[in-house]
Amino acid sequence: MTTTKEQFEKLFDNKMEFEEGREFLISLYEKGESGDDIATAASVMREHSIKLPISKDLQEIVIDVVGTGGDKSGSFNISSTVSLLLSSMGSYVAKHGNRSITSNSGSADLLEALGINLNLTPEKQVQMLEECGFCFIFAMNHHPAMKHIMPIRRSIEHRTIFNLLGPLTNPAGARKYLLGVNSPDFIDVMADALVELDTKRAYVVSSDDRMDELSIVTTSQFAYVESGKVSRGIVDPREYGYELAPKEAILGGDATHNAQITRDIFAGTETGAKRDIVALNASFALFADGRVRDLKEAKEMVLDALEGKKALQHLETIVNISQSLA
Repeated sequence: MTTTKEQFEKLFDNKMEFEEGREFLISLYEKGESGDDIATAASVMREHSIKLPISKDLQEIVIDVVGTGGDKSGSFNISSTVSLLLSSMGSYVAKHGNRSITSNSGSADLLEALGINLNLTPEKQVQMLEECGFCFIFAMNHHPAMKHIMPIRRSIEHRTIFNLLGPLTNPAGARKYLLGVNSPDFIDVMADALVELDTKRAYVVSSDDRMDELSIVTTSQFAYVESGKVSRGIVDPREYGYELAPKEAILGGDATHNAQITRDIFAGTETGAKRDIVALNASFALFADGRVRDLKEAKEMVLDALEGKKALQHLETIVNISQSLA
């Protein structure tokens, strides 16, 4: 009997006929993908990716702040803003992402609108990561096998396992995550997959209004992964000193509009719900990075970076370094 790993190998090697590939993905969806299925698929996808030539020491400290997308919330680019903020506080963020698929602005669209050069070779991406603690890994340039898999995906009217795989296939080999899923239903299987993929530390989060972030509008659920163990919990923003806000308060627009939101948060001119949701998510990311003792210390560190304009100054550094490496 053919194993799931062998089937994914066949799919990624382009040795699976269109209909066979279609039936394989539909059958996984219909039975419900397990953590093992997701980990297996992610492992094969990682093997077929164009990886960053990153040192083992640097790989050990890299974190990704990433979501599955597809929540159709209309929010601004929260995880990308958190990623930039995190790097201003001394974290090493290898942000894996793409252009917009279901929203007005994907991570690539936002970062480009901020002036960051996205078209760097893997070697230059590593150099940028070393110099400023941030790099963007443009998914479309690192997963060549997706070119022949995409037509199969597009022929299927519902989601497939590939809607869950993106966050788990970072070509820098990140082992720390703040990872968002667009439904609490996926929290447990993604946490199980992270354990199987030997993840160091991670939060898997999903809000009760189905955002792939920690929400400021309502409560959120999470699984925390560390050293092969998983714990579950609920995040109420009010317990961390944030007021609940209406959904309209965190809406974004196109890439240019969202880039201005990011700049305003970093400049201190945006101090409402948009700053709060970034600060909340950044606090959990900082804890997942292992650089604070608790979430109280994390919040203090995040607010210090925002109020002291550290993030704004660091954004300029990121832009300049990315352009100098062109």
